[in-house]
Amino acid sequence: MAQAGRRWQRSLFPWLLDFGFTQCKSDPGVFTMTRQIRGETRRLTLGCYVDDLFTLYSHDGEGSLYASFTEALTNRCNVEDEGPVSDLLNVDISTTDSCVTLKQEKYIAHL
Repeated sequence: MAQAGRRWQRSLFPWLLDFGFTQCKSDPGVFTMTRQIRGETRRLTLGCYVDDLFTLYSHDGEGSLYASFTEALTNRCNVEDEGPVSDLLNVDISTTDSCVTLKQEKYIAHL
């Protein structure tokens, strides 16, 4: 179905706002959330492209903002967490505890 991604976004975006995310003004497919949990600032950033979601989070594990979001999303929709991402939209992604690195070497070499 050609419009499936658009229909998914029409359902997902209002739910994200109700959940407490703030939609980015410069890119409406990006949402952010910041909360204080046990005295610490927790951040969750979500990118949506067609029907794919990409999350960046400052903490994970039981009781984390990421865990509560993924549980709520899974309960609402038939989705699954496919684990750590290594590439998205021709961008290679690598992470460490404190850094996310984005590279487009393969794409540039292809040009």
